[in-house]
Amino acid sequence: MKRSPALLALTLSAALLSAPLARAAACCHAPAPEHEAAAFSEKSLYQLDATWTDDRGNALTLGSLQGRPVVLAMVFANCSYACPILVNDMQRLRAALPDEVRERAQFVLVSFDHERDTPAALAAYRERVGLDPEYWTLLHGEPENIQELAMLLGIKFRRTPAGDYAHSNVITILNEQGEIVHQRPGLQGEVATAAKALTLVSR
Repeated sequence: MKRSPALLALTLSAALLSAPLARAAACCHAPAPEHEAAAFSEKSLYQLDATWTDDRGNALTLGSLQGRPVVLAMVFANCSYACPILVNDMQRLRAALPDEVRERAQFVLVSFDHERDTPAALAAYRERVGLDPEYWTLLHGEPENIQELAMLLGIKFRRTPAGDYAHSNVITILNEQGEIVHQRPGLQGEVATAAKALTLVSR
């Protein structure tokens, strides 16, 4: 996959962000229209041309999220500790938003687990957790696309011998153009700062 100079710059910036975020790591057991790279800034994650599949079987690129503020985290459905807490943190964040911002914001979960978290498995996870499909997008991707996105977000992860994933726990807020405007590492922390950042980019 060819990388533009802008995307290479974004990769370098993400690498610099990854060091402090790595300290928050915790172990826990019809296609969308294509977007031209020129339509996005050099800092936009929406430059990525990878295709993902949501839990309803629809193919899409991250660029299809353009136009709405996005709250994004990487998780996996079989996680029994950190990921449920991380998703709960996102739910707390959503609840803390003003009504008009809550209606616009899109919450995105990208799975680390290419093998087990098929679209059907993610659909079952959505039902189990009770995530409204109007506001929550759950994505399955190819291993190389998962790795690339994690790198750009500064998220460290590895597969454990048991088949689960040890990973950083990070909530990322993107503005309408797909640029990172705030990241909150860790679990069960305050959400007021993230809610404020999301509100500012929603104006």
